Amino acid sequence: MMKKQIEVVAAVFSKGNQYFCAQRKDKGELAKKWEFPGGKIEENETHQDALAREIKEELSAIIRVNDFIMTVVHEYNGFILTMHAYHCEIIEGELIISEHLDSKWVTLEEIGNYDFAAADLPIINNLLHTDK
Repeated sequence: MMKKQIEVVAAVFSKGNQYFCAQRKDKGELAKKWEFPGGKIEENETHQDALAREIKEELSAIIRVNDFIMTVVHEYNGFILTMHAYHCEIIEGELIISEHLDSKWVTLEEIGNYDFAAADLPIINNLLHTDK
């Protein structure tokens, strides 16, 4: 049986030397895992439009999507995820969670203390090597 393919976008917000991460709800294969927020790309939507919509829906902020970071393809038990990550900035409002259990601003030194979803790990690794 073919695994379901899911394509998503993820927002990487930074404030000084800290990065915003959010904890997923307690359901599904990625229950309670930490992640960079974002969501599924809808039909005929650009990555930038999808990110702006998802962050407005889930975190109540208006954002600007800046530089592309990387694309990660990760095979989970139940699906294959393609995730496109971008540096983003808040241009109006603040990040207020409604779809997550918790959120935190953490430094790259602290980020290893959190149980991140596997697809987010290459992004963290990228940040560790580029944010020097």
